[in-house]
Amino acid sequence: MLAGLFYAFLYQAAGVRIPCLVHLLTGLYCPSCGLSRMCIHLLHGEWSAAMRSNPCLFFLLPVFAVLAGWIELSYWRTGSRRLTRAQSAAVWGIVAVLLLFGVLRNLPPFALLRPAG
Repeated sequence: MLAGLFYAFLYQAAGVRIPCLVHLLTGLYCPSCGLSRMCIHLLHGEWSAAMRSNPCLFFLLPVFAVLAGWIELSYWRTGSRRLTRAQSAAVWGIVAVLLLFGVLRNLPPFALLRPAG
């Protein structure tokens, strides 16, 4: 969390951005391209700009929060870090959505899924 806040400070103070290595090397957008900009926009309360930076992760944030809470609650109840079958299915579902998003955003008809500016 501190690293994220430090990055936000660097971005605001000096305009320093961390480039996506996948995009830098291949020209393709990975599922997390635009994530840094999305987080900066969220810190400023700029919801629509955050959504345009990475729409998939923007809409998955509540899913991540619920899943993290569910996993933590299971740990408190059982003392085991082992995921239940439903939790594993949720994780793999998220992975599938992110992979599909990563492919679609590189296809011309889905250019609107690419990170905004």
